[in-house]
Amino acid sequence: MYPDTFEGFAIPSAAEWNRPKRIEFKPKPFGDYDIDVKIIACGVCGSDVHTATGGWGNKNWPLVPGHEIIGHAVKVGPKVTTVKAGDRVGVGAQIFACLDCPTCHEDNETYCKQQLDTYGSVYPDGTLAHGGYSSHIRAHEHFTFPIPEKLQTELAAPMLCAGLTAYSPLVRNGAGPGKKVAVVGLGGIGHFGIMFSKALGAETWAVSRSFRKKADAIALGADGFLETQVAGWNKAHEMTFDMILCTASSDEGFDLAPYLSLLKVHGKFVAVGLPEGAGWQVRPQSLLANGCLIGSSHLGSRKETLDMLELAAARDIKSWVETIPVGEEGCGKALERVHRNDVRYRFTLIDYDKQFS
Repeated sequence: MYPDTFEGFAIPSAAEWNRPKRIEFKPKPFGDYDIDVKIIACGVCGSDVHTATGGWGNKNWPLVPGHEIIGHAVKVGPKVTTVKAGDRVGVGAQIFACLDCPTCHEDNETYCKQQLDTYGSVYPDGTLAHGGYSSHIRAHEHFTFPIPEKLQTELAAPMLCAGLTAYSPLVRNGAGPGKKVAVVGLGGIGHFGIMFSKALGAETWAVSRSFRKKADAIALGADGFLETQVAGWNKAHEMTFDMILCTASSDEGFDLAPYLSLLKVHGKFVAVGLPEGAGWQVRPQSLLANGCLIGSSHLGSRKETLDMLELAAARDIKSWVETIPVGEEGCGKALERVHRNDVRYRFTLIDYDKQFS
């Protein structure tokens, strides 16, 4: 039990991805810059499903998922300056970086060669990192974020991965007044993409396979909607967008060429969805008509995380969330429903106090 050990709901193996079991585990040694967080809520991310099923190649079992974590600091290291005991804080999908290389010094710590994911990574001492379907998490202060008072816990949790995954590339690629952005895929990340793009001041369109999500897209703030199952869906909109944020997590039937045709000269297609398998393909000829650029983005920096949370508080941005009580049954149910896309548009696990004394 805490402080020597933590408890959590772990995936025993890929074959049992939807049947988590309660385990006790030992965290990494406590460091001078570490914070122990007693968890009160955790978002359920598509990454949790991809990891639990083995789709992304995880070999470390049993494993506690969860990287959209909110709780209260219960212990702070002697060199911590950003958080005090009792503060409500969040931990996202990154738990460590060296913080001393040129990449880290440029606020690009998410691309540090020594970066570690919040769960599934192995610390230098050999400890396996476990995530937020658990009683506590131990995190470096750089990756522990004060949560603005105005943000509701269960709505703020999904921002720490899905929200940041949308926010960072929007900011880094100039989304704002006078710009036109297309958000491909209306799921957990995509719904944040629409809300944050609008909050940053860009004209924002949703792009989805079917018409059935149009009402949701407009309710989220989208200025327009494109349905890709309609023949010639892209023709009237070619070379009119500055940026495409692609959040799609499936590559089935995904022909990249018509999407790229939407971009202005040197416009950017930024992919943040991570399909399993081979992924989509592109012919060089598809890039010639507008000289468009293809790239990606991984999470975001501490600075961007804090800015995003402040923007959400200032603009009253609210995640679309359904809550589920944490536990073996609740975690399994959430994973199954995410797996079959039965969510609008994010789950947050709650009632931690009923499982962990």
